[in-house]
Amino acid sequence: MSERHHHQDHPAGEEFWDARYRESNRIWSGRANEVLVREVSDLAPGRALDLGCGEGADAVWLARRGWHVTGTDISRVALERAAEHAADAGLADRVDWQRHDLAESFPDGEFDLVCACFLHSYGDFPRERILRTAAGAVAPGGILLIAGHAGGPSWDPDKHAEIGFPTPEQVLAQLELPEGGWEVLLAAEHVQALTAPDGRPGTRPDNALKVRRLA
Repeated sequence: MSERHHHQDHPAGEEFWDARYRESNRIWSGRANEVLVREVSDLAPGRALDLGCGEGADAVWLARRGWHVTGTDISRVALERAAEHAADAGLADRVDWQRHDLAESFPDGEFDLVCACFLHSYGDFPRERILRTAAGAVAPGGILLIAGHAGGPSWDPDKHAEIGFPTPEQVLAQLELPEGGWEVLLAAEHVQALTAPDGRPGTRPDNALKVRRLA
């Protein structure tokens, strides 16, 4: 998610996100999200889908652990960087990079893991509908992992408040999963340690929902 305030009535599109990525050579850390590492490390590798893959850190981490990954993002700039990251790691053949505006299209297939880590955007972004589509892409026995912000950072608690940050229980309700068809493995909030723009230590509340589709 961008760190720049942006107010509009329609979703932030490819042009916006390409411009955001061009602001610097790298806008994310290059490291896999901690929640992904924590919740996926014990899973047997299979087919994975990374929604909003950005510069590819999560997808490359999964590929390094033996997963065959489809990584998708709206930004071609981000996908080019992600492909370079995978190539530099010797994993280019394990990741299929696809450009999708998830409000309009979605990757084909079923996956043993679908992850949506911090899939937030601006304007009228249909996050609930996208996550329901994501649940439909999970193969029987597979995992859906959704990580999101639960509020603003400690140095600016109201930052991005216009986006709205649902609790994991609210995300679960929004998924409208069929009763008896899924098992909730995790629905919890946690505190993420961050570095503030001025270099001081800070925190941000995040949350995660992990559900398994029953066979």
